[in-house]
Amino acid sequence: MSHPKKVLGILGGLGPLAGVYFYELITKHTKALCDQDHIDVIVISGASTPDRTDFITGKSNVSPLPKMKEDVRKLASAGAEIIAVPCNTAHFFFDELDASSPVPVLNIVRETAEHAKAKGAKKIGIMATDGTILSGSYRRECERLGMEYVVPDDDGQRWLTEIIYGSIKASAKPDMNKFNKIAEGLVARGCDYLILGCTELSLLPKEQMTEKNITVDSLFVLAKNAITLCGAVPFGFDGIYNT
Repeated sequence: MSHPKKVLGILGGLGPLAGVYFYELITKHTKALCDQDHIDVIVISGASTPDRTDFITGKSNVSPLPKMKEDVRKLASAGAEIIAVPCNTAHFFFDELDASSPVPVLNIVRETAEHAKAKGAKKIGIMATDGTILSGSYRRECERLGMEYVVPDDDGQRWLTEIIYGSIKASAKPDMNKFNKIAEGLVARGCDYLILGCTELSLLPKEQMTEKNITVDSLFVLAKNAITLCGAVPFGFDGIYNT
């Protein structure tokens, strides 16, 4: 007799496209022969949540944390037993969010860094929002795991911000030439693995990435772990973004 699967709560909307794609990954990559083999999922798409990077960088004094706490409580009240937050920048608030939650909250930053370490990474290039970089969340995890940590130079970080905010969040075509120059620049500085540390970057066309063979996608890592922890069987991740 199989054990009952746990209900997954997704705190989405951070941003909306990344949240939708995360739910799609959960569904497409759960090994299932029928509907009942899938996990039950409860989704809140909190698109009205104040911008995480604006608050972290001081451009706004409106914290997203109260809204995030409210939505986590709603998910738990609706029956969620494990919560995933498919937004790296939001993990600046992880300790407070997790402490306020009545159910466990998965940590995308910690799990992605641990996954890269397990792959044998020694020097990690982080591709993320200004907020995630400034928060130091990946830096702390890399230091804890004994890995070197590298971020793009000023031009590269500015290009990355344009891709995330000016293209993906705005539903416009991203400049893959600029993205690949950022990735190649990190490799030239000695990085043996790259982390897509912003879930919007997961939406970029994989086939156009020149460094895809050494890229670890945080959204894929979170999806695989969420499926497993909820008691289902993930499949089809091997060889995709090194998951």
